[in-house]
Amino acid sequence: MFFSPMLLHKTATPFDNDHYYSEPKMDGFRLIYSHIAGKKKLYTRHNTDVSNRFPELLDLDIPNGTILDGEVVLTDAAGKPDFEAVMSRFSSFKTEKVQQLSQLEPVSFVVFDVLVHSSEKVTHLPLYQRKELLDMLIPKNTPVLSKIMSIHSNGNALFNLIKEQDLDGIVLKRKDSVYEVGKRSHSWLKVINYQVANVLVKGYRKDVFGWLLAFEDGRYAGVMELGVPIEEKKKVYQMPIIDENEKFAFIDPLSCTIKYRNITKAGLLRLPSFVSMNS
Repeated sequence: MFFSPMLLHKTATPFDNDHYYSEPKMDGFRLIYSHIAGKKKLYTRHNTDVSNRFPELLDLDIPNGTILDGEVVLTDAAGKPDFEAVMSRFSSFKTEKVQQLSQLEPVSFVVFDVLVHSSEKVTHLPLYQRKELLDMLIPKNTPVLSKIMSIHSNGNALFNLIKEQDLDGIVLKRKDSVYEVGKRSHSWLKVINYQVANVLVKGYRKDVFGWLLAFEDGRYAGVMELGVPIEEKKKVYQMPIIDENEKFAFIDPLSCTIKYRNITKAGLLRLPSFVSMNS
């Protein structure tokens, strides 16, 4: 059984508030785990059935009549979530390869909410009560199945720790929040640990919007699609074109400040977003 998950709003800064839980933001992909009528199913947030891609999660000791919400992650050698690695697992379809990877590189399901318990829908209960149900369902963490670390208030301290460890960010959730199925709610807030850098805009795509970026040493850095104001787009489009092909137009480099999630294994900026142009 699928539930469209409750989504988060962004907030720029962490805060301390006794009415909130603070949790680390796991850098993986959202998963709805369903064990209903004796059948175990795994769904992405977009209702894609991925049960056959993660056989290690179908062996979890979760009681019949349960639906859980959480994040699927893979960790690197340092124990940090590796987004590219888990998405590589996500993209594996062939049965033989899936079986091999499930044994060699098992994923971890980090659970942060309960939607159905003992075959009863519990989304109307406040979060602190759903956390109590979760403690009963998962009394002990294992490498494959665990509960999210959830602390009272202390958002600033947790975010500082996340920054020191170079992790993805934190989530702040009202303790009395109900589970709003399929909605983006201000009761749940995410604070992303963005990195900031100065880069060069060297051109743009001709069809779908996107600026071609380079690091200051000239290395290709990827394409930026997010956060660019219309006025700044116009300025770049009005720049003289020094070279072009069917897909791209190239200009004299312009310096700008961007924020991004991390550097990928291919050396590119992950999800670069515009901050400002530099004079």
